[in-house]
Amino acid sequence: MTDFDPAAYLSDELLERIRSRAAAVDAENRFPDEDLAELTDAGYLAILVPKALGGAGLGLAEASILQQRLATAAPATALAINMHLVWTGVAKVFSDRGISGLEFVQEGAAAGEVFAFGISEAGNDLVLFGSDTVAEPQPDGSYAFTGAKIFTSLGPVWTQLGLHGLDITSPDGPQMVYAFVPRTDAVTTRDDWDTVGMRGTQSRTTELHGAVAPADRVVRRVAPGPNPDPIVFGIFSVFEVLLASVYTGIARRALDLAVLTAKKRTSKKTGLAYADDPDIRWRIAEMALAYDGLLPQISSLATDVDQRADHGALWFAKLSGLKHRAVVAAKQIVDEAMLVAGGSSYFTRNELSRLYRDVLAGMFHPSDPESAHATVAAAWLGPVSS
Repeated sequence: MTDFDPAAYLSDELLERIRSRAAAVDAENRFPDEDLAELTDAGYLAILVPKALGGAGLGLAEASILQQRLATAAPATALAINMHLVWTGVAKVFSDRGISGLEFVQEGAAAGEVFAFGISEAGNDLVLFGSDTVAEPQPDGSYAFTGAKIFTSLGPVWTQLGLHGLDITSPDGPQMVYAFVPRTDAVTTRDDWDTVGMRGTQSRTTELHGAVAPADRVVRRVAPGPNPDPIVFGIFSVFEVLLASVYTGIARRALDLAVLTAKKRTSKKTGLAYADDPDIRWRIAEMALAYDGLLPQISSLATDVDQRADHGALWFAKLSGLKHRAVVAAKQIVDEAMLVAGGSSYFTRNELSRLYRDVLAGMFHPSDPESAHATVAAAWLGPVSS
C-alpha cells in the first residue's frame, strides 16, 4: 500500500460535493441519490473487483482507507455503500482463496449493479447462525424466500439483495441458504426509515413474499450455528472491518472539527485562545490518542484478511473486538468534540450534531457489545460450563 493514493479513487473535489449534500440528505430523510450516481461514475462500487473484471483491484486494507475518507464527508453515504462493498469483499475473499460462485457479484458491481445486505431480522440475535426467513427449495434448484429483513441499507436503490434463510426440508438436516434475489414484485420495501441518525442510508425493512433466487444465484448451503464455512468468515470479516472503518472516519471528522473550533475560539474568562487552554488541549489530546490507536488495528486486520493470515479460533474475537473498539472510541471522540465546541454544537445546523446522532448507530450493528464480549470471552476462556 506504499503507493496507494486515496484521492485517485475518491477525489477531493468529489468528497467536497458529497460533504456539501450531507446535511440536506439528513434533514430531508432521503437517500443520497446524487452521491451514489457520482460514486458509481467514479468506479467506486467496483473498488474491490479485480481489474480483469472491470474493477480497481484494491484490497480490503485499501478499501478501508477509502471508507474512512468517505465517512468524513457523509457517514450515512459511507455506511450505505459499505453494504454493497461487503458483498464485493466477500466475493474477493472467495476468489483469493480459489473458491468459485461469486463471480457474478464482481461482474455485476463492475456493470453498475447495486448489492444490498439482507441478513438482519427483528429479534434474531443469531444473525449469521440462524434465520426466521423461510428458504423453500424449488424443483429447478432455485429457492423462494419468505420473511422480513430489517436495516436493509440502500433500500430504495438496490438491484440485488444478498440474503440468507433457513431450509428445514433438506434431507441432510436444516440448512442455512445464502443467495441473491433481484428486485421484483415479490419484494416490498417499506418506507419506514425515520431514525435518530444515519438517515441517508435509508435502511428500510424488506418484505420477501416468495422472492426467488435463481439456481445460479444460490451461493451456499451450510448448517445453522457457528460455522467455519468461507461464506460466514467472508461476511463477518469484511463487514466488521468496513464498519470499523466508517466509524473511524466519523471520529476523524469530529477530531478535525474540534481542532478547527479550538483554533478560532477565545475564552472570555481567561482571554486565552481555546487552542492554548490547558483543559481543551488535554481533551483534544485524549481524542487524538484514541483515534491514532484505531488506524493500525484496522490496517493490520484488513491486511491479514487480504493476505489470508491464519488466526484460527481467534479470528472472530479479533474482528468483533475491532468493530467494538472502533465504535466505542468514535462515540467517545464525538462526545469530546461536542464539549470542545460548546453549546453551538447542540444546534442541528452544526455538523457535529449530525455526527453525534450518526455515531450512535454503531452500537446496533453486529457485533453489539454483548456479542463482542461473549465472543472474546469464549475465545480466551472456552465455552461456558454446562
